[in-house]
Amino acid sequence: MSAFNTLKLGCVSREKRNIPDRTQEAVRRQLEAMASERFEVGVFDASTERMILRVWDRDTVLKSIAWLRYQNKNGRNIYIRPAGEHNLSLVDDLKGTAIQKMKREGFVPAVLVETSPGNFQAWLNHGKQLERSLSTAVAKSLATEFCGDLGSADWRHFGRLAGFTNRKEKYRQPDGDFPYVRLREASGSTYAKAAGFLAEVQAKIRNEIVEVERRRKQFRNMPRPTREHPKDIDHFRSDPKYGGAHSRSDLAYAVYSLDHDIPESQVRARIASQALSYLGSAARQQDYIERIVRKALKYLSRDTLGK
Repeated sequence: MSAFNTLKLGCVSREKRNIPDRTQEAVRRQLEAMASERFEVGVFDASTERMILRVWDRDTVLKSIAWLRYQNKNGRNIYIRPAGEHNLSLVDDLKGTAIQKMKREGFVPAVLVETSPGNFQAWLNHGKQLERSLSTAVAKSLATEFCGDLGSADWRHFGRLAGFTNRKEKYRQPDGDFPYVRLREASGSTYAKAAGFLAEVQAKIRNEIVEVERRRKQFRNMPRPTREHPKDIDHFRSDPKYGGAHSRSDLAYAVYSLDHDIPESQVRARIASQALSYLGSAARQQDYIERIVRKALKYLSRDTLGK
């Protein structure tokens, strides 16, 4: 007999004995409180990191509990989320104190699930469907406000489906069993502060957009730094402070040019373009140019090391 038929017979015998199916009841109540037309059900195998994904309406989820129970028994975790855009936000990894704070401040969850002893997930009903970017912003704001998991705060994050066990190894109990995911509350109600909270998040988004645009405009209007036009050798040779001594003005030119990343070959060529006949032979002129460049490089090297 197949495993599926065995499960089916097990369900039938349970019904004949009139024993209430707590998993069936927990799933039914959670689905009703989440109030989505369709759901995405995820069956996750941690050993292979593979997810089996099904998109079902509420009746199909209920009819598939035996199969989900079989998958859960074989080590897989069972998750659920609304399919498509929706009116809920999941706040994950909450402690009891955070749940109390939520209730005091008008953020009563529509669904509250205890995923392991002392750890909770809360689904909040905003009373209207949210588009994806707003839904993600709202989820992150809720997680920040109530110390939830920011990594799980987005518009379509999975939460656990109650009635099945949490198969994470760290939650294995001393007797080898795993804790059940328990449905603690399932009112389905919109939280009291929904309208005001959504307005605050939307205003924050608008302000952030305005600020980003202001910075962009400020950057566009900033004066761009203009590259300084390099001073040519004529500037130095005509400078009276060098008293007509070309060796001094040419050295000043070489230091300046090399310091402004002008190639040595260009510096040599520019000095060579000047009237250097007073130096004598071509060899003496070339020796002069090399001496000027070496002195400039030595000066710059000493200046750099001294900084």
